[in-house]
Amino acid sequence: MSFHKQKTLKKPIKLKGFGLHSGKSVTLTIKPALPNEGIIFIRKDLNKNNVIYPHVNNVTSAMLCTTISNEFNVKVSTIEHLMGAFYGIGIDNAVIEIDNEEVPILDGSAKVFVDEILKAGIVISEIPIKVIRINKLIDFKEGAKSISIQPSKINLEIDFEIKYKNQLIGSQRNTLKVYEDDLEDIFSSRTFCLYEDIEKLRSMGFAKGGSLENALVVKDSKLLNEDGLRNKKEFVNHKILDCMGDLFLSGYKVIGKIKCSQGGHKLTNDLLRKVFKNKDNYSIFEINEKNIPHSLVYRQNLKSIA
Repeated sequence: MSFHKQKTLKKPIKLKGFGLHSGKSVTLTIKPALPNEGIIFIRKDLNKNNVIYPHVNNVTSAMLCTTISNEFNVKVSTIEHLMGAFYGIGIDNAVIEIDNEEVPILDGSAKVFVDEILKAGIVISEIPIKVIRINKLIDFKEGAKSISIQPSKINLEIDFEIKYKNQLIGSQRNTLKVYEDDLEDIFSSRTFCLYEDIEKLRSMGFAKGGSLENALVVKDSKLLNEDGLRNKKEFVNHKILDCMGDLFLSGYKVIGKIKCSQGGHKLTNDLLRKVFKNKDNYSIFEINEKNIPHSLVYRQNLKSIA
């Protein structure tokens, strides 16, 4: 597949499910879009002021999920798995029509989104993609949590670690190159929680639609899901999926090296906001060569547009 040209779906796909946190029934339709339209959410249950753009500046909450809103306070939440699917497959343009406030959780991963998009097929345009390249080290810390991004020649590299006191999850770390490595394990890794946190989450208004059908639940040293783990690093791999989805709120494919310890949606969002505070931190480029390898870009194939 041509990674340097903008892509969309060949035909619409429709998915039905429940919101992880709201517990509400929701229908979502992903439709093709023209080059340079980007990703657009439309709340079809509302008659006006219902268009929302997934961008870092439109994130109004990053607590347990990523929520975006427009200037009329119309929101869509839990967008990260769908955005991670778009990022990993290379979908640059799509219109998402949704009849409620939260993207369906489906099986708790990006697998269903990926499978359905691939079934629908992908259209490759003649319009080149744009990428954002990190020019200098930028980091952000919050207590024991930390995240940083620094320059990379040709890839988005993610080095992510989690540390839990729970003996089953424990400490996990994984590193990958998003534009080169097989992302199957990332796409199929499900969201997770500790059994003892469930009631607290629900009392806070979260996880109302959560179940063993859409989340890994760990109780002491036991995984309550009978089907077990889908891969050995499913816990940290799901965090990498979230990170990919949240990075797509930059509006571009990213060329840089991410290193994160014990992070999540808020930390990634805070880092992006710090990147965009200073134009010296990044450069935006357009790919202008016709033939490039799977690794997305070489430095000679970049043409500055900003």
